[in-house]
Amino acid sequence: MANATNGNGPRGRYLLTLSLGALGVVYGDIGTSPLYAIRESFYGPHGIEVTRGNVLGVLSLIVWSLIIVISIKYITIILRADNKGEGGILALMALVQHGRMDRAAPHRAFLMLGIFGTALMYADGALTPTISVLSAVEGLQIAAPALASWIIPLTLVILVGLFMFQRRGTAGIGAVFGPVVLLWFVTLAVLGVSAILREPGVLAAVLPQHAVRFFGENVARGFIVLGAVYLVVTGGEALYADLGHFGHRAIQLAWFSTALPALLLNYFGQGALLLRDPAAAVNPFYLLAPGWALYPLIVLATAATIIASQAVISGAFSLTRQAVQLGYSPRVKIEHTSSREIGQIYVPAVNWGLMLATAGLVVGFGTSSNVAGAYGVALSSVMVITTLMFYLVSREIWHWSFLQSALVVGLFLTVDLAFLSANALKIPQGGWFPLVAGAVVFTLLITWKRGRVLLYSRLRERAVPLDILLADIIAEPPQRVPGTAVFMTPNEGSTPPALVHNLAHNKVLHQQVIFLSVHTEDVPAVPPQQRVQVNDLGHGFYWVTARYGFMQDPNVPDILERAKGQGVESRLEATTFFLGRETLLATERPGMARWREHVFSFMSRNAQRATAFYKIPPDQVFEVGVQVEM
Repeated sequence: MANATNGNGPRGRYLLTLSLGALGVVYGDIGTSPLYAIRESFYGPHGIEVTRGNVLGVLSLIVWSLIIVISIKYITIILRADNKGEGGILALMALVQHGRMDRAAPHRAFLMLGIFGTALMYADGALTPTISVLSAVEGLQIAAPALASWIIPLTLVILVGLFMFQRRGTAGIGAVFGPVVLLWFVTLAVLGVSAILREPGVLAAVLPQHAVRFFGENVARGFIVLGAVYLVVTGGEALYADLGHFGHRAIQLAWFSTALPALLLNYFGQGALLLRDPAAAVNPFYLLAPGWALYPLIVLATAATIIASQAVISGAFSLTRQAVQLGYSPRVKIEHTSSREIGQIYVPAVNWGLMLATAGLVVGFGTSSNVAGAYGVALSSVMVITTLMFYLVSREIWHWSFLQSALVVGLFLTVDLAFLSANALKIPQGGWFPLVAGAVVFTLLITWKRGRVLLYSRLRERAVPLDILLADIIAEPPQRVPGTAVFMTPNEGSTPPALVHNLAHNKVLHQQVIFLSVHTEDVPAVPPQQRVQVNDLGHGFYWVTARYGFMQDPNVPDILERAKGQGVESRLEATTFFLGRETLLATERPGMARWREHVFSFMSRNAQRATAFYKIPPDQVFEVGVQVEM
């Protein structure tokens, strides 16, 4: 069969279809780098002189960066570090937690790195749309200099429209992403070849000796240019995050057959143009095109950058769901925009936050060149974190020898740290933004995680052991009323405070009582047949444990339906759900700084209601309030 799959993954027509989809989603970010990468090397405050040696040196750096960072590091090796088929820094962090660490301290350090990398990805979610759309619209300066004043307003209109569209979902337009980006890559290749034919000597840049000579002549200059060269590999982390959507074979095929050749041809073409006309450094990408093609090229570039931005925004939505499920974020409203694709989600709070951030960045920075420094700092930091976490995976999960891990990770880390150091020079010129934004998000993530641990600990301190309560009920049975009561609790073995309050005030129990605990595992998905486990406690009491992956959404009615096959008999319409509603009080008790307790309390008050998050019928819920001193 032409579109069959086998034990080694998809093949034939199905593999080609997946590869086309991967072009549209995975390579939108890295595919739009030609808009600004070469220009940042030779134009602006950090630009270097356009000479033959400099052009060949920069091109050689670009070629070998794409080979080492993207082709070898991400495409060949990092994509293998999947968590049940899912990629991305949170999936890698969950995978790391399965490692057999001899000491807790290194494990915690890697965990903190993963959380900080997650925080930086939110900064990337704002920076990618900003630099991509701005750089595309800036082509108007080349086509019609009189329209330069329209660049910022038009960019804002496009970005606001993009974020306004998110609630509709991307399922309807997702089918056109691949063909549009394929057209974009074909255009990149054609523009590049046309310039290379006029200056074929530029192909000599494929030899690494030009990069070595470039650095050897002026180390300081070469180091500064590295920050601009890094822009050609900024989509590496995005392609790893999208692993679960397409699989490594489709991503690899799309890269080596289409994306990499097109990018190299375009970069060589821009270099050839600079060798013939150094003044073209003002915008070598658009100046590759003949005059009649400028406006169509601007439209195509804008479409490509919108698609690249769409992929990053959707990634931020998925990242948020993973953070909620893994306990690093309060519950937020998550809307499913497709009945067929579980990954098609919309998170309003994240969407509007990113929209305000991108609008502020456009107005604050003004040009894509000014944004480039901030953009490089964010993603080069994430790449270093990914490499460090990969070391643990290679040692603890794959069981590589120390020498093998050290050689591979050492090569990647040398390149990554060089890029990070070069981008760090731009911290005063805007590189501070992702670091500040990342620090804020990091603080919120770890505060929520720590706060939930403390809250559960405080609740356990005052909870009645379940076996004692059951013994008391058996000894002095209260009145039992028809129906089922469900008490949600994370603390197994302890009586939910809501049950104690119900007994104390109402003096009755339902005929059937279910204690329900919902846990999130460190895997993307838990198969349906393994999701629900029932423990019969006797006398009409059951403990139901439900397990979900961090890419799944919990559903209480579905859990109860699955529990029916394990001895629990209940009708949803005859079920009452008892939920605890905690009022948190900041105190001087050991555990967390007082200001963090106030932050945690604020986040808790503004979290999505449990009824909506767990899909519980709201008219069948009984909430019991309790004060908890943090």
